[in-house]
Amino acid sequence: MGKPIAIDLNPSRAVEIDGALVARGLGLALADFRQLMEQRKITVLCELGTGEDAGLYRASFYHEGRRVRLVVDGDGNPVRPARGGTGDEVSAAPVARQGR
Repeated sequence: MGKPIAIDLNPSRAVEIDGALVARGLGLALADFRQLMEQRKITVLCELGTGEDAGLYRASFYHEGRRVRLVVDGDGNPVRPARGGTGDEVSAAPVARQGR
């Protein structure tokens, strides 16, 4: 058996990310983005960094076949991606759908 991995099932830490960055990446007006978030029509996945990425979070936002992915610090500030670019860049890409 490998080394156990700790899983926090009820994290108390909230990370706030600038919605304008995400809205721009999804091609939405900020007001529309906020409304879609309230309606839960945008899916969010937030991952906590480990090892050399400890203290960082990768947040992925999904809406209508598009994805925006940001790497942020504990205060929600974008950081320089590991493979070049600037912290202000938003990684936005269409999401491939299986079986199509």
